[in-house]
Amino acid sequence: MKIITKFTVATEQGIEALMMLTKTLAIQKFTQLLKPVELEHYIIENFNAQTLVSEINSMSNQWLVVYVDDQPIGYARITSKGQKPIAVEGKRAIRVADFGVCQHQAQQQIMTSLIDKCLTVCSTYEAIWINEPIGSSFTGLFEQKGFIRQPGTSRFDKLPLESALYLKINL
Repeated sequence: MKIITKFTVATEQGIEALMMLTKTLAIQKFTQLLKPVELEHYIIENFNAQTLVSEINSMSNQWLVVYVDDQPIGYARITSKGQKPIAVEGKRAIRVADFGVCQHQAQQQIMTSLIDKCLTVCSTYEAIWINEPIGSSFTGLFEQKGFIRQPGTSRFDKLPLESALYLKINL
């Protein structure tokens, strides 16, 4: 099994891979947590071709895709957008805003490849934060990589979901 995680750009191939991954992973991640109409609206609004091209071309974002034997299996979006947590005020901070690997391929080495690439990209920042829905299957991985769950809960992005904030301070 050949695993590689790399940046993606707004090419036809890159957009096609991200459209498939973002929709698949949103369905996997949120089907049990949202009403079908809420999930459909979220996918249509955030993961259409026009929005993805705009987000990929934004200087605020970096998109990573993990491939297994040349097949896209997961992705992460690293961004400077979003409300910074109080805990990182005054620090150079960045956010891993989206992180996911298709369930049928969610093997430790694949998830590790993706998070390790995120950490490498973010290594020049003083702090990294992740806002993840409560009960996410990725929280154990984040904690293994040095992220610490912060007290309390918050809202998950544009969705009516309770989430937890994970923070990693780079020394």
